[in-house]
Order: sequence, then structure tokens, then C-alpha cells
Amino acid sequence: MQSSNGLVQNGTPSCSNGAEENGHGDAENNGFALTQTNQEIVRLIGQFLKNEGLMKTCESLMNESGCLLDHPAAAKFQQHIMDGDWTKADHDLQELRPLLGPNTSLMVNENEYTSLILEMKFIILEQKYLEFLEDGKVLDALHVLRNELTPLQHNTARVHQLSSFMMCSSTEELLERTKWEGKGIQSRTMLMNKLQRYLPPSIYLPPSRLQELLNQALELQALRCTHHNTSQGIALPTASLLTDHCCSKSSFPMYTIQVLHDHCDEVWFCQFSPDGTKLATGSKDQTIMIWDVDPETCTISRKKIFEGHNSGAAYISWNPDSVHLIVCGPDDTPEVWLWNTENENFLKVTQSPEDALTCCAWNKDGTRFVVGGNRGHFYQCDLEGNVLDSWEGVRVISLCCRKDGKTVLASDSHNRIRGYIFEEISDQQLLQEDHAIMSFTVDKNDRLALLNVATQGVHLWDLNDKCLVRKYQGVTQGHFTIHSTFGGANQDFIASGSEDNQVYIWHIRNEQPLATLQGHSRTVNCVSWNPVHNHMLASVSDDRTIRVWGPKDKMPKPTVSSSSNGTWNDMVS
Repeated sequence: MQSSNGLVQNGTPSCSNGAEENGHGDAENNGFALTQTNQEIVRLIGQFLKNEGLMKTCESLMNESGCLLDHPAAAKFQQHIMDGDWTKADHDLQELRPLLGPNTSLMVNENEYTSLILEMKFIILEQKYLEFLEDGKVLDALHVLRNELTPLQHNTARVHQLSSFMMCSSTEELLERTKWEGKGIQSRTMLMNKLQRYLPPSIYLPPSRLQELLNQALELQALRCTHHNTSQGIALPTASLLTDHCCSKSSFPMYTIQVLHDHCDEVWFCQFSPDGTKLATGSKDQTIMIWDVDPETCTISRKKIFEGHNSGAAYISWNPDSVHLIVCGPDDTPEVWLWNTENENFLKVTQSPEDALTCCAWNKDGTRFVVGGNRGHFYQCDLEGNVLDSWEGVRVISLCCRKDGKTVLASDSHNRIRGYIFEEISDQQLLQEDHAIMSFTVDKNDRLALLNVATQGVHLWDLNDKCLVRKYQGVTQGHFTIHSTFGGANQDFIASGSEDNQVYIWHIRNEQPLATLQGHSRTVNCVSWNPVHNHMLASVSDDRTIRVWGPKDKMPKPTVSSSSNGTWNDMVS
């Protein structure tokens, strides 16, 4: 129904009758009548044109369509706010009351309606008070505080804070203490944007609404882009609106950039440092190699070799400082080595020859680390290797420290992951698998856990909800220890080695592989995604090689053969 003044009763401007109010012809007399959706589109376009300063074009659009950009009462209210005419703005607010009442979609009940009007009035008086203070009109400001703001009996704490601003000795101090923009178009625009939240969009459009909708569409396109691997989102004004966003596959780390043969036996583990500048690799040949990363060429070069691990280096964990690392051996190894990669100092941690210390993890502040093994040894140590705490009887397979600085996640021989807090001597179960958990890692948000499960493949769990989220397809996972990784700019991707000699990559939301990388000739034991330079991926294999994967434009020239750095030109499927 329409009211006698030609406006829809819920406050939505009528297309045809709105034209009559402005003295223009009825749009229906021009041979068309716009649907409500099309009216909203016209209003959005009109707002955009107005914001761009195309006032005549906006007016012409409104005239021809017979629509109103905003309700006349709301438009008048905006003008008085921008002019700083607070008395008229207050009068306008009373005029707007029928359009804000319980019958509109904005309100639920009468109490909320009253609260809404009160809040709007308070916000306006707050601006009025601050502008008086900036102008040095202390008595006028005091009058507003005592006779207008205080009687509202609303947001008393804010009123007390406002009163303290009267003690400011200068405009600079006032602006500093209030974090306010100062009197003018900018602060009044911000005020109007605040007030807009209390006005139904049917009578007053949210600011820059068309741009907001377009940015939302671009964000959705980025989410749907299976190869979107950048921390820079797509948004106006740089993105094109003429086609859907789609990242090229060639920019994804799917191409072999390097193959390195420096290890002389099976390579069991690799991990990039947290700052992305180094890669550490561990091998059955009893060495750990540290590599410098060149993100421009997407290559690595050998920096240092650490020797002495008689059983080989099967697991490596970088300290958050990207300098220290701890190294564990394979099954039944009683020693953990702590290395300083800058000065090559090391510390060997051994409790007894009966220990089995095969996994490790750093506390998030880098001041402590935990080690454990499948014989039931589980220790927390400081940087000097002193055992601070121990937990008896836990047969640890893999470890990870949570962001809270106190909880340690441990997978055990009972196919479960539990959370342990040494300081409180407490633990709780987080998840249970039906088969052995060979390894696991946790994403940077401390929410998702990625598990390599014997004979099952790669599983994704939500640690907060304690539920299995996805089972990724394609990978061959038997009873070998294979380490997978989160990766990409926003950790939107997952990569894992496989017993079929390939590297698998999935988008985190899709269970089918996004890419299958070929080149290794034996089991791929570990994959690491550079946490800073998202276009770099490293994998290591029983074929004794390290492979660095990157975008297509980083591939070596076809004529380049293997060199001292082991560069090859291998393709991927």
C-alpha cells in the first residue's frame, strides 16, 4: 500500500510518485515501471555518480527513472548535519521518527526503537559539543554537556569522558586526546556514516554501497580462484570488472626450478625457516644442510653442513628466531641436537641411552622446546638443554606447540592427538583416528591440524570443534613417515609427499588434487612451503634429491643442463 503522500508506508521511496514530488513526470507514463530490485540498482548507480561529482548525470538518471536517491526527509537530515545546523538536524530527527519505528525492518520492538533514537541524538550532540570546544566556545560546550547530553541519561561513561576534554589547553591537545578529526567535512561525513547505521537503507543508502558490493564480489572471486596465491587481495580500483578474476596456473609453484644432489643418501626431511630465508634438510647420510633462499630466482644455495648425526637426521624444527634448530634421528635414537646455524655451536640433549627421542617442537616464544619418542619419553627443555618437565608413559609420534604458549599437542601410538599442559599437569583428547598417525602439523591460526594417516592418506581436522573436516584424495600413504604442509599466502593450500614418488597439492577446500608434481623417482618423504615467499615449495625424497618448485617463469632455460647447483628442466603433470 501507499500513503497519501505518495511514499510506500515502510519508508521505501516510490519510483513513480517520487518523481511527482520533484515535479517530474510519472515514470509509468514513459512506458515502463521499475521493479523494486531495479529501483535499488538505479539508486546505487545514482549514489555512485553523485560521489564522483557527476551531479547532472545523477539528476538526469533520477528524473528519467522516476526514483529518489534518498527519502526527502533523510536527504534534508544529511544536509543539515553536513552544514552543522544542529537545531534543524534535531528537528529532522523527529521528522524521521515515523520512518524508524517498530514497523520497519530495522527495529524489533518499541524499546529498541526508543534506544535507537536516543543513540542518534547522543551522537549528534557529541559532535556539537566537540565542535564548540574546538572553536573555544567553552560556555556553549558546557551548556550542551549539562543541559542536553547529561539529561539523556545515556552512555554515562562517555559523558564523563567528554567532560574531561574541557581541560584541554589547546586544539592540538583536544584532537590528540579525542582521536577526533576536528571540525569540518571529514568529521561530519564520518558522523553521517555513523548515523546511517540507524537509518533503513530504503530511505538512506549506506555510504559507497555500490563499491562495497563490487568489492564483495571480487573477494568471492578470489575465494573461488583455485590458484589464488598472493597476500594481496583483489579489490577496486585495480581489478577489472569486465571479466571474472582467475590466476594463471603458470604463476603457481608447480614447475621444477632446481634438483640438488648434495646429499649422498635418502633425504628424510626439509623445512623452511620462519623468516623464509633458509631451508634445512636432513638425511640418512648423517648430515643436516642449511641452504640460503633466493626468492627472486626461486633457487637455493648451500650455506652450511652440520655433521655427526650417526643415525641420520629424520626430523628438524626451526626456532621462531630462524637461527636455532633442533634435530632428531629415526626410531630408537636417544639424542636430540640443538644447533645455532649462525655460529655452528651445538648442544646434544640425552637423558639416557634408553631414550627414544624422534620428534620435537619449539614453544611459540622460542625459549623452550619439547622432545619425545615412541618408547614413552616426553620432555620439556630450555635452551641449555636442561629438562624442565617430563611426562611419563606417553608414546609420542609427532609434536606441535600451540599459540597459547603452554599447550603441547602430541600424537601417540593409540592413533590420537592429545593436548598436554606441563605446568598444570593436565591433558585432554582432541581427536581420534582409526589408523596410525604418521605425522601432523598445525596451521598458523592454530585451528586446523593436517594429518598423514597410515593407509588412509591426508586428513584435515578442526581442533576447536574436534571434528574431521576433509579427507584429501590421490596421495599414496602406507606405513612410511611422510610430512605434509600448509602453504600459500593465506595457507589456502596443502601439499604432501607420497609413496608413489609424487607431490600432491590441494586447495584446502577441495578434496581432489589441484596439481600432481612429478620428477622424484622414489618416495617423497617431506614437503615444505616457504612461509614468506609463497611461490616456493621444496620436497625431498628417498631418491637422494631436493627439488625446488616455483612458477613457470622461474624455470631455467631449456638449454641449461645440470650444474654444481643441480639445475634441471623437469615438467609437471
